[in-house]
Amino acid sequence: MSPLADITVGQELDHYRIDAAIADSAMATLFRATDMRDGRQVAIKVPHMSLELDPVGSDRFKREEEIGSTLDHPNVMRFFSDSDRSRLYMVMEWCDGRLLRTILSEEGKLPPDRAIRIALGILRALGYIHGHGIVHRDLKPENVMVDDQDNVKLIDFGIASLQGAKRLTYAGYSQALGTPEYIAPEQVKGKRGDARSDLYSLGIILYEMLTGKTPFSGPSPLAVMNDRLINHPLPPREANPGISPQLQEVLYRAIEREPKNRYPSARAFAADLENLAQVGVADRAELTKWKNRRTTSSRKILLYSILGLVPIVLFVIMLILARHHR
Repeated sequence: MSPLADITVGQELDHYRIDAAIADSAMATLFRATDMRDGRQVAIKVPHMSLELDPVGSDRFKREEEIGSTLDHPNVMRFFSDSDRSRLYMVMEWCDGRLLRTILSEEGKLPPDRAIRIALGILRALGYIHGHGIVHRDLKPENVMVDDQDNVKLIDFGIASLQGAKRLTYAGYSQALGTPEYIAPEQVKGKRGDARSDLYSLGIILYEMLTGKTPFSGPSPLAVMNDRLINHPLPPREANPGISPQLQEVLYRAIEREPKNRYPSARAFAADLENLAQVGVADRAELTKWKNRRTTSSRKILLYSILGLVPIVLFVIMLILARHHR
């Protein structure tokens, strides 16, 4: 049994047999299971009991399935809907392969041609979901599955936003805002972000695939987020001379601090990656200014901390009100 879920391996959950516990997160446990109607392997995500009993948390969980069930693309994990489930859970396709995080942990930096191939797969997925009004908001190597042929599946829409839908959130930085190493500057400042925020996150992932490390760092999540607001990263070619000037320029365009200066769409980002020889290389100040490391005053860090805590305060208020009216 998972320590965080009341499900036992070998147990039958409706018409699914639970075969193995795969991973635990702060909100749910992921299992591999078999659909006993046709023998198909699936992934089942079961919320922890504390989340299932929480109105706001269960609404967020249902929102993820609502978003996922509208998607049908070879680079996006599919969701399967059933109308007669005995409890709250979601069913998704079982994806063969390894998480991109596992690949990076085992292999370090990747050859440029492979990194570009994986990035293009992610861009195809982003172009599709953005076209359907969905922003992933938590793009990171842990949410990208890669098979033996480097085909990509985008997974986990736990904090994705849907255009026109009411805003829901969880307490905690990674649930409310995304993961510190990969979120865009506008998200650090408490804004919801849009499709360009996902493209920024992919720029960070591509930088990591090419250099073996993320461009911004610090001793704490707040320090990491602050670093991207005031400093420039180590130029990619300094970390890996095998990166061409044109590919370095693509990285800089993807991780511009201001959304208006980034690629406007996944298609535009992909077009440059597919036609690197045609990419013009700018004489960027970032190529020299990266050495001038700055730190923000404690007052500014406190301000950003308060902005980041706003979703947490709203969550607590909503939870208190929901319990009061039960």
